Amino acid sequence: MNATHARERRVSTTVLVIGTGGSGLRAAIEVAEQGVDVLAVGKRPRNDAHTSLAAGGINAALGTMDADDSWQQHAADTIKESYGLANPHTVEIVTRGAEQGIRDLERYGMNFAREHDGRISQRFFGAHKYRRTAFAGDYTGLEIQRALVTRSEQLEIPILDSVYITRILVHDNAVFGAYGFDLVDGTRYLIHADAVILAAGGHNRIWRRTSSRRDENTGDSFRLAVEAGGRLRDPELVQFHPSGILEPENAAGTLISEAARGEGGILRNALGERFMERYDPERMELSTRDRVALAAYTEIKEGRGTPKGGVLLDVSHLPRETIMTRLPRVYQTMMELQMLDITKDPIEIAPTAHYSMGGVWVRPEDHSTDVDGLYAIGEASSGLHGANRLGGNSLIELLVFGRIVGQAATAHAAGLDAQRRSADAVAQARGEIDDLLAADGSENVRALQRAIRNTMTEHAGVVRDEEGLTAGLAELDAIEARMADVGIHPDIAGFQDLAHAFDLKSSALAARATLEAARERRETRGAHNRSDYPDLDPALRVNLVWSPTTGVVREEIPPVPDEIAALMGEVDTTGKLLE
Repeated sequence: MNATHARERRVSTTVLVIGTGGSGLRAAIEVAEQGVDVLAVGKRPRNDAHTSLAAGGINAALGTMDADDSWQQHAADTIKESYGLANPHTVEIVTRGAEQGIRDLERYGMNFAREHDGRISQRFFGAHKYRRTAFAGDYTGLEIQRALVTRSEQLEIPILDSVYITRILVHDNAVFGAYGFDLVDGTRYLIHADAVILAAGGHNRIWRRTSSRRDENTGDSFRLAVEAGGRLRDPELVQFHPSGILEPENAAGTLISEAARGEGGILRNALGERFMERYDPERMELSTRDRVALAAYTEIKEGRGTPKGGVLLDVSHLPRETIMTRLPRVYQTMMELQMLDITKDPIEIAPTAHYSMGGVWVRPEDHSTDVDGLYAIGEASSGLHGANRLGGNSLIELLVFGRIVGQAATAHAAGLDAQRRSADAVAQARGEIDDLLAADGSENVRALQRAIRNTMTEHAGVVRDEEGLTAGLAELDAIEARMADVGIHPDIAGFQDLAHAFDLKSSALAARATLEAARERRETRGAHNRSDYPDLDPALRVNLVWSPTTGVVREEIPPVPDEIAALMGEVDTTGKLLE
């Protein structure tokens, strides 16, 4: 197709939402409920957004099971588990707003598990003092996504499911829309908007084994924000989930919910040893996620793993009825992917890149960025999780901040005297796509993506060191040099190749930010393990903020309010599950 004769659609809206997962849809709903124009775009079908994979549950101090619970205790647990890197203001907003988030979901028709008297049922997750995790079986995220899609349809929110956004359009540090193309037929989209909400996920797909599926969480939010003039905070803080499956190759990293351990699953190495006795003899398999992942990694690294490089998670000793009622999705997944009956045989697992705890730099109160009119929410943003995410917090975060950001974006748009646009910015966005479509170099985009994943897995996995991170940056330099010579070939099946080229750009930027920040954080804290700096460094109780122009700079974290700090010492994490 001749790039210069590309069809281009021009669309105008008040608020544009990039991403149609839970956070994007919740923000769009808020805007629409205020009677304001909103458009949501996503690169995968809305019913299949990443949120639908979340299994375990959603946190709120409802007190339905433990009347002593409070938002202050929820905040204290969150900050303690973040190893002091969470922003206390962000944490307070989420924990205070959590009950409203649950009520919103009920209003949209969400079916929560309930006690016999009708109360919302809540269960323990790791490092929570009380039972505060509401759920729907082991498919909570799927139910939340369904409820949000249903509400979006009631409000007749326009959603474009196959539009890939390549650039946020900015003039004088203020957004005026975004540019992109249709994945099926290549039609360009020039979208004018007064405010843009970035909800396009994190960057954990840049590792070889990940709980994200192909073509999602490739760092899109990071690149879009940075190229618009934003910054990233704590990109090195990535949560590795202890239990991702090893096979088949195209599903490597698919999660086995920690509900499997919560129901009594046992971890063993290839020698048959219950190895958690070595790492956390009190909590064993119910230890926190960072510890279990590190334990499994260590067993494999020291040669006690299976021939395929994993450890074994066994639930076969549990009653069959327990497995079928409490772990139906795990049972079904393993049957479908491996023809493995978990009521009889153990599951082979290994740590898998799972969640970006850092993300785009935002202000706590409204998740605004360095660019006027640009907001970031969900896994794209940062501030809540610090160095270790507390189970069930990510789903409540998107409901609380979806509401707040929807209101903030609407208010921003209402306060504009005029929308200033830039023909140069649009021309640059057009030219970027034209240049890639004309590219007929020898390098394969998929092969380069694989090279980045190999580099990140080798040098920035569960355990890192200076030498490896420096080597990783050198490898990335070489990959980026090869990226100048890619070949793009749209075909009868659509424009996926062009999308992969932009995914590759995003992955390279996210990888650089992660490697540079990980090298700068010379300590071990939460999910960030440095073998050459095994201790926590009090001087590094700071956020690391990255941009291509400034590199890594340190940012102070506000003090924890007294009413929350007073509760932090009391947290007893014994025998509770982290999801």
